[in-house]
Amino acid sequence: MKKIAAAGLVGRGGAAYPTASKWAAVKGALKGKKIGYIIVNAGEGEPGVKKDAFILRHYPSAVIDGVYRAEQFFGPEKIKEVYFFLSRDCYQNYGADLKQALVSKRFKVLAPKVIFKFKPKSLSYLSGEETALLNFLQGEGVRPRLKPPYPTEHGLFGRPTLISNVETFYDVSLAARGKYQGERFYTLGGALRHRGVYALPADLTINEILRRTGNYPPYKFFVQVGGEACGEFLNAQQLERPITSTGAVIVYKAEKTKKEKLVKYWLNFYHEQSCGYCTSCREGTYRLWELIKAPTFDQSLFDALVDNLFDSSFCPLGASLALPVKSYFKNILKN
Repeated sequence: MKKIAAAGLVGRGGAAYPTASKWAAVKGALKGKKIGYIIVNAGEGEPGVKKDAFILRHYPSAVIDGVYRAEQFFGPEKIKEVYFFLSRDCYQNYGADLKQALVSKRFKVLAPKVIFKFKPKSLSYLSGEETALLNFLQGEGVRPRLKPPYPTEHGLFGRPTLISNVETFYDVSLAARGKYQGERFYTLGGALRHRGVYALPADLTINEILRRTGNYPPYKFFVQVGGEACGEFLNAQQLERPITSTGAVIVYKAEKTKKEKLVKYWLNFYHEQSCGYCTSCREGTYRLWELIKAPTFDQSLFDALVDNLFDSSFCPLGASLALPVKSYFKNILKN
């Protein structure tokens, strides 16, 4: 725990919440409860983000080690089960590697508790949100819960639950072994020569990331940071900042990117992925989809609906639409 805090580890699922604080919250909640759970979120539903699959492919033992250290910290007698929530591709390609890593004598206490759950293709993007994931694992509808209470206190089956991203557990393993060097994984995609996943210092700017990987474009371009659905758009003059989200950088050629096609992609994605629970998201995404297809585009009405989604959506899905849409219109179309 001290090594995790000293390393300054944060969650790599997007929220960047301090790992030590989350562990402390679960530990405290377990004092009044008999059992708890650990969930490894490897659903990776954000389009354009591929780092977790990369880690599972190359470092399955380190991920298991990070989970094992969490279980030991909370107390083996306290953790009833450990769930790995994997996308179908990850389950088929890397499930065997994870199971092989569990064969080690060191993990004999952990292995019987591990349950692999794969994400069906029919399951919505929202299933990656931690409370919606809890409902899925409980056999309920994939809908978010109202917070508080938080999963650290009232999680799976009402018990204290640690939910963390694959990269977070990988970082825990490095920190515990004194090998954490302040790096994180970046997914680089889009109109690039060298697409892929890179391990680089976590404090690099977007500009530095592109240059260090030989990916700085020789043509007019803009980027989307954080994923192809929820990521923020930045122009080439806004790249002197580090990445704090899921670590994805998608590059677009300015001359070949069609505004209508890009906006339609987002709206179609959000409309299809809405769970339909709240009216603002269910109806709002549909109305935005109608507006963008209309012969005459009403910008003021479009902006008003986007603001409404941000202000009134029950979960982060509907609210997150505002970031790519607003940043695209502000940073790209107006420059």
